[in-house]
Amino acid sequence: MALDLALQRATACPDLLPADVAFRTWVLAALHGHREAAELVIRIVDADEGRALNAAWRGREKATNVLSFPADLPADLGLPVLGDLVLCAPVVASEAAEQGKPLADHYAHLTVHGVLHLLGYDHEQDADAERMEAEERRILAGLGIPDPY
Repeated sequence: MALDLALQRATACPDLLPADVAFRTWVLAALHGHREAAELVIRIVDADEGRALNAAWRGREKATNVLSFPADLPADLGLPVLGDLVLCAPVVASEAAEQGKPLADHYAHLTVHGVLHLLGYDHEQDADAERMEAEERRILAGLGIPDPY
């Protein structure tokens, strides 16, 4: 699989984040069987930027764990651009602590979750949520990560 992944560490605590190779592994696992090639950006931000993006794009005045921005390009261009993910470092860390999960496992889950959104998965309807969660569980199990739910 051809993957062009740009990782932007726009946070005050970049040393507390998983390594680039970990993000690449998680993205590749999520894309396996879905795409032959992909280009995407993962931006890891602090709470202020996370809050601003969530307010601008979802109308919610708080930071959230992951935001997905699928590329909106005509299919006939044939470009592998998938889109962008934004992970909010303080929210991810807080959730991992609250849920008693290793931080890297939570980043893996949210990265896989975000990539699946970029691929067109959603969880608006119960049946869609079950399908998406089953795919997340399958991918994470393949990475040796326990069921996040």
